[in-house]
Amino acid sequence: MKVQLVKLAHARSGDKADWVDFGLFAWNEAGYRLIAREVTAERVQAHFAPWLPGTVQCWALPNILALKLVLQGALQGGGARNLRMDNLGKAMAAALLRMEIDVSAAELAEAGATPRVGWWPEAS
Repeated sequence: MKVQLVKLAHARSGDKADWVDFGLFAWNEAGYRLIAREVTAERVQAHFAPWLPGTVQCWALPNILALKLVLQGALQGGGARNLRMDNLGKAMAAALLRMEIDVSAAELAEAGATPRVGWWPEAS
């Protein structure tokens, strides 16, 4: 089945010049296993293809249940030069969380049942 990343993770982002930098943080270890398997530089490049003529680099950070992604050439020369609305990293992080990945029903159930790691309270 297909599921959006927002069900498994949250994102932090930033931008500098013509690059966007994402931290994609899984809510728990079960979710991290899924994003580490499914979120690749190639898939992120394909997801952002209409906006991204540049390259994507991806690093796994298993000790913090995260992936670091850097999108080069993502802002059409930089935020101030770009004609696109909401072109900065925060808007693109929201777009990243809408990316769909393939998971089984059992994997999704495990990720949903595993407690979240971190300081935030459980969602009600």
